Amino acid sequence: MRLGSVVLFVAFCSFTAHYIYEPIPEEIEERWKLMLTNSFFRGLSHLADFSELLGLKDYMGVMYFITLLEKVVPLSDEHVSVTEEKFDGVEVVLYQPKQEGHELRRAVIYLHGGGWCLGSSRMSPYDLLARNIVTQLDAVVLSVEYRLAPPHHFPVPYEDVYRVVKHFLQKGVLTQYSVDPGRIAVSGDSAGGNLAAAVTQQLQKEHGQQLKAQALIYPVMQALDLNTPSYQQNQDMPILPRTLMVRFWSEYFTSDKALFRAMMANTHNNYESSNLLKFVNWSAFLPETFHRKYNYSAPTVVKGDGGKDDVGMDGSSRSFADPRASPLLVPDTALHSLPKAYILTCEYDVLRDDGIMYVTRLRAAGVEVTHEHYDKGFHGAMMFTVWPTDFLIARRMTDNYIKWLKKNL
Repeated sequence: MRLGSVVLFVAFCSFTAHYIYEPIPEEIEERWKLMLTNSFFRGLSHLADFSELLGLKDYMGVMYFITLLEKVVPLSDEHVSVTEEKFDGVEVVLYQPKQEGHELRRAVIYLHGGGWCLGSSRMSPYDLLARNIVTQLDAVVLSVEYRLAPPHHFPVPYEDVYRVVKHFLQKGVLTQYSVDPGRIAVSGDSAGGNLAAAVTQQLQKEHGQQLKAQALIYPVMQALDLNTPSYQQNQDMPILPRTLMVRFWSEYFTSDKALFRAMMANTHNNYESSNLLKFVNWSAFLPETFHRKYNYSAPTVVKGDGGKDDVGMDGSSRSFADPRASPLLVPDTALHSLPKAYILTCEYDVLRDDGIMYVTRLRAAGVEVTHEHYDKGFHGAMMFTVWPTDFLIARRMTDNYIKWLKKNL
């Protein structure tokens, strides 16, 4: 009996070690902590797949547990006043310094990540980041609780954010919160970086430049080519493997699984989007050092009769050619008047090349860009700031990000 218990214990330990261990690059710091962290993500992902297969709950519904696990009630403290409000019908969390100032303050509009399907401004890492910005910059932080897919497909999340930003930029609202209209930035990570870039472009297009800066943290920038070198190199990396990123994209547009399958094969482009592939040609916009061993091959373009059963041709899935969803798709003329930018990218991230291509195109258009690339970074790293998933690289990223805001805002 005792021998049987020992065998079972050894078998359990072996299985656990096999499940946790991943061939993560040696260059990444705190590799075992990342393996342990990602084993939770992978386990939840497998559970979500199983749940969806059985028809119990859809994949993103199960994955939303990550959001619930880290949710907090944002409360005021001795330095920061926190209020939950609605701006033009959209929920926001507003952080303000408690200490009264004699001058108008700068402001940061922050948009959380989560693939447009997960995440919340009320998660502990975002709450902590907002408080750091407030105290270190004496700034107002507006964190937006935009609606999520799949219940709310594109363009709903984008429109929620745009409505909040336009509401906040009204003269009377800025006066109410003692904000300097000439010192406002929009910022976000991952899908939030996508929304920040899209909103910045739209404000420039409709009203002329109204923001002083945009700060994009490993942003999602395009849905046309999901086979860039970084998508290939990092397809099995922790936190955001290629399969999950493609699922986020497809769920953002439609619940039709046909689009997910087409995007996984990189065969989702149609005649309409094919005309925009020149804006995401990584062989032209990626520095040679990021090409690695990969050779450029233009994504397949599906030719159909335009019927609703053609992949990518119905009203929902056509949206991936919309610059409000893929900000990298705008022509050069739409870039040259954009505000200065901070763009953070990570080596071990499927989205690395999206951010770098945007850096290249913005600089070519004459925009001042600060590009911080983390050779040992992985997707989502900056938000791993709360125990037990706190990483040293997250502190460095946060410090450098806030230093840039302090200097440029």
